[in-house]
Amino acid sequence: MKTFSAKPADIKNEWWVIDAEDVVLGRLASTIALMLRGKHKAIFTPHMDCGDHIVVINADKVKLTGKKRAVKTYYRHTGYPGGIKETTAEHILSGRFPGRVIEKAVERMLPRGPLGRQQLGKLRVYAGAEHPHTAQTPKTLDFAAKNPKNKRQAG
Repeated sequence: MKTFSAKPADIKNEWWVIDAEDVVLGRLASTIALMLRGKHKAIFTPHMDCGDHIVVINADKVKLTGKKRAVKTYYRHTGYPGGIKETTAEHILSGRFPGRVIEKAVERMLPRGPLGRQQLGKLRVYAGAEHPHTAQTPKTLDFAAKNPKNKRQAG
């Protein structure tokens, strides 16, 4: 028996479009992270970038369960003493870059280091329903239909 290790020539990257409208954030982020790493493929190799390109549309309509929309806090630091800043998920989702909520959730599920940053570079998040990647002929992944728990109605 020999352990299979994928070579760069073996890796074929596909393009996927995922609609995030009324989808639970954590469930969506875990699936995106899995696909960015390439764990859904039979040729998965931990030290190679086997993952696919993911395009997420309608990122501003993603759902958070419970009171997370108002309570979930994101922290950042300015680099100066006492320079910690905080903001809520609701503030980010209603702001200028609502896709950052999905980006941060996925980023924290990927490995830290050069390979994780390379894999995160294959994620594209758009607030609206339009995206400029139609030339790549992406396949549609109906994430909401995979499991009834993946989709939440208003409330």
